[in-house]
Amino acid sequence: MLAPLVTGLTERFESRSLGGVALHAVHRGDPSRPKLVLLHGGGANAHWWDHLAPTLAERFHVVALDFRGHGDSDYPDALEVGAFDRDLEALLEHLGGPDALLMGHSMGGRVALDHAARRARSGPRAVVAIEVARGANSRERRRTRLALAARRTYRTREQAIARFRFLPSTPGSSEALRRAIAEHSVRREADGRFGFKFDPRWFGLPPAAAPDPAQIACPTLVVRGGESTLLTAAGAAALVSEIPGAKLVEIPGAGHNVQLERPAELLEIAARFLRDFA
Repeated sequence: MLAPLVTGLTERFESRSLGGVALHAVHRGDPSRPKLVLLHGGGANAHWWDHLAPTLAERFHVVALDFRGHGDSDYPDALEVGAFDRDLEALLEHLGGPDALLMGHSMGGRVALDHAARRARSGPRAVVAIEVARGANSRERRRTRLALAARRTYRTREQAIARFRFLPSTPGSSEALRRAIAEHSVRREADGRFGFKFDPRWFGLPPAAAPDPAQIACPTLVVRGGESTLLTAAGAAALVSEIPGAKLVEIPGAGHNVQLERPAELLEIAARFLRDFA
């Protein structure tokens, strides 16, 4: 059974490595337990994990991060290639050590895998990478990128909440979940109108050079939604083949936002994989 939708304890922190950028994170669970860091996808925020995190917090100290330009973290004017990687490293430093467990969706999953590859000897204890885009045709990738880059605003907060949608389309998610996440995904803009809590400029930035996934030394689980067009079956198989000892699990009936469409199944799979680290 999924835990109720609750907010958790929030904090903002800074690190010298962030150059004055403050990041926001949501904490749940006993801080003395093993740390599990949750990393959202592009255009999302820490509250996309609210329906899963309380159950995971029964065994872990769960920390959901807002990358810069997302959620309640700072929105710096300067865009830096590789900034999200530095955000994760700063959070791990803030938490007191690099040996946390990492679970990321889409962009967050890619950040987790890249971090594990760069820190093979002193990195995470394990990684769960959910729907890391690979194998999609250029038209599909462009359509998703353009949808995220559209900067729409609304006259009232309630209008913005009502118009909030998951991208790509997520027909299997519930209206209650959409509404709960939307409540945490709207902010007042400088002109007094209401928009969504992410900076679309980041989606036009080229990615940082990816490290060799063969360097990943920790246990790794790749999760694919069976109906996903952003992580194809061939793309998932290729990714897993490049990571030593990695495992692949596919959740039938789910698209790219598998944690929203099939949360109970994902929670069961992740908990089974992570139980050896609790």
